[in-house]
Amino acid sequence: MRVIVTGAAGFIGSNLVKGLNARGITEVIAVDNLTRGDKFHNLVDLQICDYIDKTVFFEQFASGHYGKVEAVFHQGACSDTMEHDGRYMLDNNYRSSRILLDAGQKQGVRLLYASSAATYGASKVFRESPEFERPLNVYGYSKMLFDQVVRRVLPHATTQIAGFRYFNVYGPREQHKGRMASVAFHHFNQYREHGQVKLFGEYQGYGPGMQERDFVWIDDVVAVNLWFFDHPGKSGIFNLGSGRAQPFNDVAQTVVNTLRQQAGQPALSLAELVDCGEIAYIPFPDALVGKYQCHTQADLSHLRAAGCTHHFATVEEGTAQYMRALLAAA
Repeated sequence: MRVIVTGAAGFIGSNLVKGLNARGITEVIAVDNLTRGDKFHNLVDLQICDYIDKTVFFEQFASGHYGKVEAVFHQGACSDTMEHDGRYMLDNNYRSSRILLDAGQKQGVRLLYASSAATYGASKVFRESPEFERPLNVYGYSKMLFDQVVRRVLPHATTQIAGFRYFNVYGPREQHKGRMASVAFHHFNQYREHGQVKLFGEYQGYGPGMQERDFVWIDDVVAVNLWFFDHPGKSGIFNLGSGRAQPFNDVAQTVVNTLRQQAGQPALSLAELVDCGEIAYIPFPDALVGKYQCHTQADLSHLRAAGCTHHFATVEEGTAQYMRALLAAA
């Protein structure tokens, strides 16, 4: 069985390749852009049958160059929410996805692709329906635009199309993402370097560190992708989050306490960690006023209705596991 993973050297893509390998699937064509060469580290321990640069891949795929392909896991995209070049964003995120969709439908290749919770933007309802889609940046718009095309194609699709609106994903193999890496990754580095992690203070009625996100562990993201891979009759656009909102305080407390325990120190309450200065709050930055979501929480009704009953890790479960993995790799 041959599959293609775009963005294969990236965070979610490389974890998907790992998940496929764990099933014995090694006929994996990896597609990426290694202009940033350090991303190769995410591929070193994985089994792939070929590597293709993204600059030539899409045209070759459209021509049928890769022969019989079962499915494309399309994870490749510009995920920088602060990127303001709309032409670049739409070419990279929308146009490339259209090529895969159109060619895949002609060739009978299934498409499982990364959408984003950024499509919801300013909405306070996180349900996969157009009336709740209010992207705040061109990244979110690029993802929404492709989802709109998918909705038009789905009624007469010839093969599976499944899009996943990722919420705040965290876990191993994200080290190359810089400022776009998860808060758990940044907290790990802050605490190791300074003995302290920093969170935003009070904003829009949320107390210090109480702004909340739907944080989803990378292993859960892979598991849901592979569940759909196992169920080719299931198509649609689906939220992929844990279904729960947890405050940034939960992440910080779990990071610090896991690292404390690994160093032979006792775990402390949030108040104790604040009192001893290991968790600190900084004023909410002016640059983010009016551009910041204080709450996200995936509505999983559609995912559950499709038959996916996967259990998602809590922040405490996933973050503790992540910290141990980062320490082992340090």
